[in-house]
Amino acid sequence: MTSEIENVTVIGAGFMARHITALIVPYGCNVHVFYHRFDTNPSAIDEAKTIIDRLLKRASVKGQQGGVTYYGRLSEALKDTDLVIESIPENLELKKKVFAEIDKAAAERVIILSTNSSSIPVSRIEAAVQRKDKVLNLHFYPTLKIVDIMRGTETSSETLEKAKKWVESIECLPVVAKKESVGLIFNRVYIAINRECLELWAGDYASIEDLDKAWNVFSGMPLGPFALMDWIGLDVVADVSMSIYQLTGDPSDRPPQKFIDKVRRGELGRKSGKGFYTYKK
Repeated sequence: MTSEIENVTVIGAGFMARHITALIVPYGCNVHVFYHRFDTNPSAIDEAKTIIDRLLKRASVKGQQGGVTYYGRLSEALKDTDLVIESIPENLELKKKVFAEIDKAAAERVIILSTNSSSIPVSRIEAAVQRKDKVLNLHFYPTLKIVDIMRGTETSSETLEKAKKWVESIECLPVVAKKESVGLIFNRVYIAINRECLELWAGDYASIEDLDKAWNVFSGMPLGPFALMDWIGLDVVADVSMSIYQLTGDPSDRPPQKFIDKVRRGELGRKSGKGFYTYKK
């Protein structure tokens, strides 16, 4: 692990925040999880603790394992932090509000202020902070050791280089954007796969089971696109898809109405017991 980055604050306690925390703790990082206000589910923090503990038990320890501390006050979560990773709902105005609060509360020594956004370039958020040279996109994946990195309009080369080195220190592949891209870089590949699968399902061209099995055979991955969407949460997938559609204005980026209706019915995947598949509690 890069000695400069030892304390990491993760803003949020949802699906991706949990997986980011479990990913980096085995590499010696001390993670401060801030959960207040941004997790609409009252039991989110209890679920986060349970899932993070379970994931850490499965992880292979790379050396001196770090620890996890949970905070309900932002100022406490940001105390002595080196790196901030925001992982809250995909809402631009909410992210700008939170980044303004982070910028005011984080110590001068903070090295990187990042967003895990799946769709929003940090350039759309950076106006909310004074330290624009320290902001960038760090987008993680739930099942892959890949991190998309994208700078804002004023991100310094030093900040970018430190981010790359840190990502490599946690044994992930940094995929650096050469220029700004809505939906980031490798994430656009994943989004394109999801988009086509949803169109095939919505148009009743093929079954979800066949599409998932075909993906398993093709990629060797244990989860197909629909199973993975269920795991992430269909509401999260819908939010990301709609965010990209609003940013690009391209009708092809809008998720099918059949999928939106599914989310509105509360069929959100594993967390609700039903999504594309049905799950036992």
